[in-house]
Amino acid sequence: MFAQVEQPDHLDPQALDAYLARGWFRMGQTIFTTNFLHFSDQMYSAIWLRVALGSFGNDSVQAKLFRQNKNFRTRIQPAVLTSEHEALYHRYRQPLAFEPSASLGQLLYGKRAVNTIYNTYEITVHDGEKLIAVGFFDLGLNSAMGITSVYDPEYKKYSLGKYLIYRKMDFCKMQGLQYFYPGYFVPGYSYFDYKLTIGRAALQFLKLTTQQWVPIAQFTDDDVPYQVMRNKLESLNALLPAGQILKYEYFDANLVPDLKDFELFDFPLLLQYSDPSENGILQTVIFDVRDGEFHMLLCSPAFTPKEPTTDPDFYSRHLLLVEQEIFSTPSPHDMAEVILKFVRPLS
Repeated sequence: MFAQVEQPDHLDPQALDAYLARGWFRMGQTIFTTNFLHFSDQMYSAIWLRVALGSFGNDSVQAKLFRQNKNFRTRIQPAVLTSEHEALYHRYRQPLAFEPSASLGQLLYGKRAVNTIYNTYEITVHDGEKLIAVGFFDLGLNSAMGITSVYDPEYKKYSLGKYLIYRKMDFCKMQGLQYFYPGYFVPGYSYFDYKLTIGRAALQFLKLTTQQWVPIAQFTDDDVPYQVMRNKLESLNALLPAGQILKYEYFDANLVPDLKDFELFDFPLLLQYSDPSENGILQTVIFDVRDGEFHMLLCSPAFTPKEPTTDPDFYSRHLLLVEQEIFSTPSPHDMAEVILKFVRPLS
């Protein structure tokens, strides 16, 4: 599955390491993974990152940031969320172009108040007595996960967000940890590109097709799953007299804890080449980058949303459940032949 969430009551350090190595991450007090994202009516790929701390050294960016911020007081300790932290977060979130969590408490603890399954540390930066930045990260046995970094907008010129990440990684390396996981970056969506400049020589990405961690220097367009899926479906659609490639509105429905056990259809793109039946049964084709094949699927409606999107580029009539795989092949020509022979085209 491309999108999954779990709600463990307990998470020991070794278990956290194992989750992180598979491209999972914290969300409140749950832990999740996803390979696709939806921003402003566009779909993107989420590419998970980690820094191999054994190869991470004092690069020029780190040296510059440490010199620039040497007069500030920095401290690392087990996290204790305070009203001062929340006030800083409130200042930080005001100018953001997107809607973040309403509070640090919600971001870190979700609905669990201050009960946590994570071993969370904080790094604080003070200018005199004034708190100007704070970052949080979770420790496993051999790995750490960077959760968030916030800073006072008045100190933007000091690059405190990057500074905090470097300080986290420096601390983790001194503790003997092997990996630091900063989350994902999103090809084509520049907000996350700053992560690609931090510890670049030691930076790796999780290759979806092999589930192996690979140096970021080897990243190519073929490692962007969403674009590969679209390109493959376009090559198939070009062979059909009628067909439509649609973004699937509910690709991340499995991240809703109450829905996760249904194992809903979670591809971000589908090729619709025939009308749904009266009871909502949809015959469609997807391309799966994990096995390099087209799959003809029979999907049934699992849930009907109250307010489907009106955007014609999206399928949003139902949340779908895969009932049966009818045919699969790596060849767009073979798939087109089956469709043209057995399927009534779109009306």
